[in-house]
Amino acid sequence: MTETEMLKISVEEFSRLQDYMIDTDKESAAYKKMKRRYIELKVILTASGINLTELDMIKE
Repeated sequence: MTETEMLKISVEEFSRLQDYMIDTDKESAAYKKMKRRYIELKVILTASGINLTELDMIKE
């Protein structure tokens, strides 16, 4: 898998994860697990030079 394909998959996962987080109660265990993955993806994408200004709907 190329770096471009990995970035594409990560951006798609980041976007999809945020959709789930928006529809989930912030105090739930599921939300807390999703937030951990959200932070991981945010770090990966930022380190890869992806500008998350437009993509980040959660902004936490």
